[in-house]
Amino acid sequence: MIVCIAEKPSVAKDIAKVIGANTAHEGYMEGNGYQVTWTFGHLCTLKEPHDYTPMWKAWTMMRLPMIPPRFGIKLIADKGVEKQFKIIENLFQKADSIINCGDAGQEGELIQRWVMQKANAKCPVQRLWISSLTEEAIREGFKNLKPQADYQRLYEAGLSRAIGDWLLGMNATRLYTLKYGQNRQVLSIGRVQTPTLALIVNRYWEIQNFKPEAYWVLSTIYRDTVFTATKGKYGSVDEGQKDLQAIQGKDFTVTDISQKEGKEAPPRLFDLTSLQVECNKKYGFSADQTLQTIQSLYEKKYTTYPRVDTTYLSDDIYPKCPDILQRLHSYSELTAPLAGKKLPKSKKVFDSSKVTDHHAIIPTGVQPQGLSFAEEKVYDEVCRHFIAVFYPDCVFSTTTVMGKVEEVEFKTSGKQILQPGWRTVIKPEKNEDKENVSNQTSENGEEKVEEKVLPNFVKGEHGPHEPQLTEKWTSPPKPYTEATLLRAMETAGKLVDDESLREVMKENGIGRPSTRAAIIETLFKRQYIRKMRKSLEPTQTGIELIGLIHEDLLKSAELTGIWEKKLREIEQNKYEARQFLEELKQMVTEIVTTVIADTSNRRVAAAPTEEKKAKSAPKTPRQTKPKATKPKPEIVEGAVCPLCGKGHIIKGKTAFGCSEWKNGCSFRKPFAD
Repeated sequence: MIVCIAEKPSVAKDIAKVIGANTAHEGYMEGNGYQVTWTFGHLCTLKEPHDYTPMWKAWTMMRLPMIPPRFGIKLIADKGVEKQFKIIENLFQKADSIINCGDAGQEGELIQRWVMQKANAKCPVQRLWISSLTEEAIREGFKNLKPQADYQRLYEAGLSRAIGDWLLGMNATRLYTLKYGQNRQVLSIGRVQTPTLALIVNRYWEIQNFKPEAYWVLSTIYRDTVFTATKGKYGSVDEGQKDLQAIQGKDFTVTDISQKEGKEAPPRLFDLTSLQVECNKKYGFSADQTLQTIQSLYEKKYTTYPRVDTTYLSDDIYPKCPDILQRLHSYSELTAPLAGKKLPKSKKVFDSSKVTDHHAIIPTGVQPQGLSFAEEKVYDEVCRHFIAVFYPDCVFSTTTVMGKVEEVEFKTSGKQILQPGWRTVIKPEKNEDKENVSNQTSENGEEKVEEKVLPNFVKGEHGPHEPQLTEKWTSPPKPYTEATLLRAMETAGKLVDDESLREVMKENGIGRPSTRAAIIETLFKRQYIRKMRKSLEPTQTGIELIGLIHEDLLKSAELTGIWEKKLREIEQNKYEARQFLEELKQMVTEIVTTVIADTSNRRVAAAPTEEKKAKSAPKTPRQTKPKATKPKPEIVEGAVCPLCGKGHIIKGKTAFGCSEWKNGCSFRKPFAD
């Protein structure tokens, strides 16, 4: 008997239907020589500290670092999990061979390997590796089963990641909680969540410490068209007034007219992060909501595997594209112009060298039914981006008109769409991304080129105009939204100096595409961040926690870069998992030693929820008492920071802060205090 094991009951039933295992039993399906069973995601997990020794049950710094001589796994303590595992274990003991039908990725490999290890499976194992759950994909996958040994390095990379997260998370969380926490508050530290929190906290301090500066822009209106001085920003009003006075009452003369035709390629196909970004910007969906929605569409066979980090398709998908397009009946008006023609094969879309485990997210061609509102929106985005890549480029014409009054030069530009091409399929939002080549700001910081038709100007024409000098102010960086935070997590390589690390970060950034949504949700649950409309802001606890962490490897993108690079090399058989774990053990030991030696006696204040604040209102005199003591008169701009003793007090937009905020000092006093 051949036993197939899938990651979810729904996936197991899809597989069972295709291979003819149609008889239902408790915990599995059977038929045609197959038994198809399932897990519920993770059935097993790494053992907890107290599973290794009772000495690690109590939280005490004397027992840190906790480094087991050999890591082990255990069943998750749940009656349903235990019951299903018993069924799986019995099937494995009688099996002639096993087919691992888990999710085709690092996490999916780890989930099923642990179950097979725990069940002590001894028979040969093959691997089903597919990118969609359609009947055709499953049949094709069963014709091309791979030996499990082909995925050994993938498993070792996943295991190393899990052990590394355990080593850092368990030790650093206990360490920082015991050293800096108070009122039984757990200070959670994680390889991915802590650098992500640091991004949000650093942006918060950039905004708080931002000092707006005035600048002036000289413009003029000629023939109902706004022209802007090519000098750009004026640093002083006197400088601007000088040019304004020089041109008042003088004719405006058109000195040059140029037209340039340009092309704009279709947007790339979606990987998980870009889909989450798009759905957050357009519909306000959280990263987790988009992930759950696209996962649901995948399990219903409407779209391909979603937890991907590439925007490319492998070359073998190209012959299948005409059939997929033909079956998108709801989009027949958009696919009709492509029917019967040879589809273009752009290197920006089809490139097998850019595809590892899975290709970009595309529709399968299965006709959807009964979609929820969120599923409709996400499915529509996936379909339109897939159709658009086969459409021609958008062709536009940019007209630039130069003018002059005395010695002051002016410029205006307008853009006209000549051939919409792919824009027929995807209507760009008004606030387009900077990636849109036709909508870039010019080098001297002028306004973006608008889609507008300029009047017919003639070189040499001249006439009266209406000049004006406008005062403007520099703006602080904007707080992160989920969309911009996801992008920052994805492109965290710009925070790293090492070139080889930056290349890895471009692909993986902070965390993996499949885990970024969960990381953001974890920061909410830990009360380290909060949402203010669409903006993400750190709580006081989050700010103080990042301020306390002096170990850069814990809060910078560099740690994730080092880990991702080595984990990828483990997967590629270029680096040994044993060496990776030894280095991690040494790093954790050094962090423990450094933190225990800290004699600052600093503490992180617990951040109560709004509800708790309201309930504890009568007790506020006790909380406010310290604020009325001596520190208040000491807040003088330029004075030595009372917290770190290194920086000096600076005045931000709404509060006093420390000049050493970039280096971790968390001192902050609102003006109201």
